[in-house]
Amino acid sequence: MPRKIVPTTSTDPYHVRARSHNRELFEVPIAEAWAIYEDYLFLLKNGFGVRIHSFVLMPNHFHMLATFPEGNLSPSMRYFMRETSREFSRGSGRINQSYGSRFGRSVIPTYHYFMNAYKYVYRNPVRAKLCTSVEEYPFSTLHSLCGFQKCAIPLEEDTLLFEPNFSSRTLIWLNQEPNPVLEEE
Repeated sequence: MPRKIVPTTSTDPYHVRARSHNRELFEVPIAEAWAIYEDYLFLLKNGFGVRIHSFVLMPNHFHMLATFPEGNLSPSMRYFMRETSREFSRGSGRINQSYGSRFGRSVIPTYHYFMNAYKYVYRNPVRAKLCTSVEEYPFSTLHSLCGFQKCAIPLEEDTLLFEPNFSSRTLIWLNQEPNPVLEEE
């Protein structure tokens, strides 16, 4: 039975994520997967009007914070996942699906929730012990925002990272372990 399409609001961002089939590593090397995602995120922005706030690619899943001003979350993500899956299959010679299921999404209705999601997404590689600080992980838009590499992903202006009087406060905050008591609230 098809999943009910829930209309998205044009102003609230979403935390969107998807995992590979059986939690296996993606079929192509992660650097190749990153290049594929860069291309299709560019197309999401320009073809579907998606406003991308952040993106982190893990070895077997991705996290994205994005706004869908045209209310087209389902069609744009269906396109994105179908096409990236096809590219993975072409690159690996594998057949069948790349993703374990359709994407997961959570609406982010408040500033406080956005701050928690922002930190959660960028801290994912640190929690997985793939790096020791958020800015050093190469398959994250934060790595590019910090000037360590060029990124083709068309991001919205990051007013958290580049706040007036920026003095590394945001990076310090991102690199701090979250307070487990506050996370439960």
